[in-house]
Amino acid sequence: MWLLFALPALLIPILTSAGSLVWPDLPQTCFVKGRPASEEDARKGCAVFVIKQQGQLAGTPLNIEIPQYAIHVEDGTGKETPVVVIQAEENAGIQAVGYKEVGTSAVGAALLRELHLLGTKKPK
Repeated sequence: MWLLFALPALLIPILTSAGSLVWPDLPQTCFVKGRPASEEDARKGCAVFVIKQQGQLAGTPLNIEIPQYAIHVEDGTGKETPVVVIQAEENAGIQAVGYKEVGTSAVGAALLRELHLLGTKKPK
């Protein structure tokens, strides 16, 4: 069972005079790394989803760098959205990530295969 909690993000867009996006610094706190996200993490805005089975946390952390920059590519439309990954977990063969959209207050969850991971250095 997946429990999803939509939470506000605090990533503020900065646009140059040419209109191109300037990526924010990665957060120093408020992300989930090396363990499954808890309901408290989600309430604080440090996680987007909580995976539970039979009332117990059931997500296994993925071995990727958290936090990091990425581009979410929407299935079907191909729409690309710049995001910061704040959690990554697997359960029953499904690899999922939670992210905050850059420049909005939106958060989301996606399959890992829908992201182009960009690493921890600020993209240009």
